[in-house]
Amino acid sequence: MGRNFHETLAELRRTRGVSQRQVAADLGISQALLSHYENGAREPGLAFVCRVCDYYGVSADYLLCRSESPAALEPETARDFLESLRALAERGERALEKMGGIGHD
Repeated sequence: MGRNFHETLAELRRTRGVSQRQVAADLGISQALLSHYENGAREPGLAFVCRVCDYYGVSADYLLCRSESPAALEPETARDFLESLRALAERGERALEKMGGIGHD
C-alpha cells in the first residue's frame, strides 16, 4: 500500500491541523513520545492504537496500513464477516440439536 503506521499517524494529525502538543495532551502521552511514534523511532502498544483510532475516527486497519479506507469496515469485508458468523451459528445450532441440547425457543 506504500505507507506505514508512523506516516499515517503523522498525516492524520497534519490533516486535522492539530499540533503534536495538543494531540499528545488529548491522548495522555508526552509530546516527545508522540514525536517518536510519528517518526518511527518507537512503536506504540495496543491501548494507544485504540485511543488513536477513537481520537481520529479511523479503523485500526487503516491506521496499521491494512486498508486504504479509514472507515471501520469496507462493505464487502463486513458482508463476508456477517455471512461467516451466520454459517457458524447455524453449525452450532445443528451440533446442539444432534447432542439433544437446547434449540430456539
